[in-house]
Amino acid sequence: MGRGDLSDAEWARLKPHLPKNVGRGGRWKCHRRVINGILFRLRTGIPWRDLPSQFGKWQTAYDRHRRWSADGTWEKILRAVQAGADAQGRIDWSMAGIDSTVCRAHQHAAGARHQAPKVPGRRVRPAHHRDDEGLGRSRGGLTTKVHLVGEGGLRPLALLITPGQWGDAPQMIPVLDRIRVPRTNGGHPRTRPDHLAGDRAYSSRRNRRYLRRRQIKHTIPEPSNQRANRLRRGSRGGRPTSFDETRYVRRNEVERLIGKLKINRAVAMRFDKRAFVFHGTVTLAAIRLWLRS
Repeated sequence: MGRGDLSDAEWARLKPHLPKNVGRGGRWKCHRRVINGILFRLRTGIPWRDLPSQFGKWQTAYDRHRRWSADGTWEKILRAVQAGADAQGRIDWSMAGIDSTVCRAHQHAAGARHQAPKVPGRRVRPAHHRDDEGLGRSRGGLTTKVHLVGEGGLRPLALLITPGQWGDAPQMIPVLDRIRVPRTNGGHPRTRPDHLAGDRAYSSRRNRRYLRRRQIKHTIPEPSNQRANRLRRGSRGGRPTSFDETRYVRRNEVERLIGKLKINRAVAMRFDKRAFVFHGTVTLAAIRLWLRS
């Protein structure tokens, strides 16, 4: 086993959730060897063509990662691993944090060909396809933003990819709606934490109304301009927002989680042209955190 490869314990957790075969054609090459190659590229951020020969053909690793990113296989594996951890009581639902991070995009991440509209009889668009490819343009260059919700054990529950200039508050609801941890003994999946902590970027009447409707307690500071606007409106401005400083201290957990994800160079800087491939790259980094816990 090389540095960064799957350990025997991690492989034992991951193996039951992998696809059995490719369907028409031949069988998959050795899953463990190929996934170790994909993890090597995730950790180092090297071009696919420079993948060491010990992991087999680079084209095999690239094709499998792209295919599993497109058809949602990485997401299915993430949810399966989360379900196993939840069945063992290893998910801290008492407190979750929400935050985002900007990832610089390499110049090779731009220039993806425009996808033609769907035509009957032709291959459908891959999952997570975006017309903007999740790239934001600013004076600093190309950027992509990763929005995520993390539980108290410093592991991600859900994530979302957007262009770098998109705000945090409008993406809070879409990220929370992506939390779906299946239950191994049947029943509806777990979709909400007991408490949510976020910085003042997530403070809005729409977000607070959504959290109250879903009965999610929250600790989100109110910006000074929103407080002044509420006071100016008098009784029509509503009641003051509650704020628990002791709970807000735990918001550092999601920031530490982001640091763990961005240890991987392919996450810290985006090299993938397609948004759905980069989404698969970040999802794979999340799977590795769950396997190591």
